[in-house]
Amino acid sequence: MSEVIKFTNLKAIATHFRKDLTGDHRPLKELVLFFAHNGTGKTRLSMEFKEDGKVYDGEGNVTSRDTLYFNAFTEDLFSWHNDLVNDTDRYLKLNTDSVFFDGLRELELDAKIESFFHNYVDLQFNIDYENATVRFSRSIIVGETEQTIENIKISRGEETLFIWCFFLAICQLAIDKDPAYDWVKYIYIDDPISSLDENNAIAIACDLANLLTTEGSEIKTVISTHHSLFFNVLFNEFGRKVKNKRYFLHFKDPNDYALQDTGDTPFFHHIATISELKKVVESDKIFTYHFNALRSILEKTASFFGYDKIDKCIHGLEDEVLFERALQLFSHGKYSIFDPQEMIGDNKELFKRILNGFLAKYEFHFPEIFNEPTPAATA
Repeated sequence: MSEVIKFTNLKAIATHFRKDLTGDHRPLKELVLFFAHNGTGKTRLSMEFKEDGKVYDGEGNVTSRDTLYFNAFTEDLFSWHNDLVNDTDRYLKLNTDSVFFDGLRELELDAKIESFFHNYVDLQFNIDYENATVRFSRSIIVGETEQTIENIKISRGEETLFIWCFFLAICQLAIDKDPAYDWVKYIYIDDPISSLDENNAIAIACDLANLLTTEGSEIKTVISTHHSLFFNVLFNEFGRKVKNKRYFLHFKDPNDYALQDTGDTPFFHHIATISELKKVVESDKIFTYHFNALRSILEKTASFFGYDKIDKCIHGLEDEVLFERALQLFSHGKYSIFDPQEMIGDNKELFKRILNGFLAKYEFHFPEIFNEPTPAATA
């Protein structure tokens, strides 16, 4: 069983990752990949890592830095001008106050961005370096004639892809040791696939792995995600190509984090969900929306075994008809996450019986990181 390492704050985890990447009293690694659920503090952790790499002068001014990062704050550097008056002149604005855009005018990133962007979408873009704006267009066929629609507002998913490709282009410059980004020693990527479907998630993971395994690159990388498919693709893509550490970061409370090396074992995010439901039962703080999580686990189990319905996962259990009706009732409509009310005693007992019956039928193994008991609820 892999060792579980405990931390009391995110700064300590950031320091741990840096030690992995510098070989501080441990084998030297080139990359850290970790999974953590939303709400764990992934974005805050990325900022702690970035802050650790800054050097300040006596007046509090930053004199050097070492981390190029992608997170929610990176996406905020891009904002839309929607032309609410005429609804015709739409463009994306770049916040050039950030060092993210260092050397923007001189480097002319169009070609580099395009080489990534056209892997995902069929759109054209033009960067106005003087005014720090980006305009998008799309070609369509009308009759037998090709026409171009200018200044379009692209979808949220397309925007995410463009920003991501912008970042990849800058990463390429850093890896190639361009003088504008020669300060970059670390690349920290936090959850880059919001608003994207699974096909694009897979494509992004593969392209990212190819870029980060560029021969001769001296830059170290940290990647975090809450997306299990994205994690697994990267897990397999990096494989033995780079020296890496792969973790699961588990959040218990603001002063209690646990980090476990996943080793070569396939990722077990569904085990984390079941573990949380077990703890919910132990605490007796069961809400109607917990049926959503339980139903999701049953659906994944049914899919794994090739069942066409989730009721086959509880077939043979005592009161299986009652269990099926309860799952349907409490995980749909007004009884779902929009009704965050604690369940009454009888319904709590019903939830416990379904979960315990399911766990008795399918004997899941819970790694050490999930096996710590939760204090029982007090009256």
